[in-house]
Amino acid sequence: MRITVFGAAGNVGSRVVTEALSRGHEVTAVVRDSARFGELPAGATARTGDASDPADVARLSAGQDVVITATRPAPGSEHQLLAVTQGLLAGLSGTGVRLLLVGGAGSLTLPGTDGTTVIDGPGFPADWRPIALACNDQLAACRAAEHGVDWAYLSPPAVLEPGERTGRYRLGKDELIVDAEGNSAISMEDLSVALLDEAEKPVHHRTRFTVGY
Repeated sequence: MRITVFGAAGNVGSRVVTEALSRGHEVTAVVRDSARFGELPAGATARTGDASDPADVARLSAGQDVVITATRPAPGSEHQLLAVTQGLLAGLSGTGVRLLLVGGAGSLTLPGTDGTTVIDGPGFPADWRPIALACNDQLAACRAAEHGVDWAYLSPPAVLEPGERTGRYRLGKDELIVDAEGNSAISMEDLSVALLDEAEKPVHHRTRFTVGY
């Protein structure tokens, strides 16, 4: 497959690029600043671009099968995530190129509740709230009907950290996945496995899904 990854030098993005390359895909790795080219996994085609600019998105996705976005704004600039999402949707509208988004967990519901979301649950860190709300706006933009893009939005579990690639994960829809001890986690490596599995064998269309151990 031909895959474009926005946010390719980030913690998740770089692992997505690595996973895609390991499967033999042709990867275009996009960053905003060419100074970050050296941080990209070897084997990817490095490009600069702004995911919030529909013209850049259209240029960098031309002839591709899938676009994956794993961008994350810096603290204090969380509002930029909505602009990036809108730029991606506008740039891909009418192209037939699929869009996979690495989103947030805040809008997932907590198991055993009456629908309480993670962001409104007990103990949710106040300093995580701005990015969680931005991710909620990101998902809402995807769910808007007018853009016509075939998208899938991947919400991670509560804990997403660098770790081991086991190739193992469980799938869910709108409820946070927890294990027998109540933990909700996955490594960035296994999140990338799930994302590339979805890219290769699409199951989720214009909907959100989640993963966890």
